[in-house]
Amino acid sequence: MAITFDVFGRLVLAERTTVGWRCFYLGDGGKRRAATDLVVPEFIPEAKLDQYLVDIFHELATSQHPTVTRLPS
Repeated sequence: MAITFDVFGRLVLAERTTVGWRCFYLGDGGKRRAATDLVVPEFIPEAKLDQYLVDIFHELATSQHPTVTRLPS
């Protein structure tokens, strides 16, 4: 399962694995790079993932990008 979020203007892909969440930053043309600075504990459920991202990245909030939003698949 993979979920894409707009995290205060930055695209983040979160993939559920057997050992927890693996995250990537998405770029142009479908490129992605490992989000080594973002560790999501395996006990965070999918329903709380957006709030976890708000808690971790709240300092990136601006008037142009004030929220974390789950994007359609």
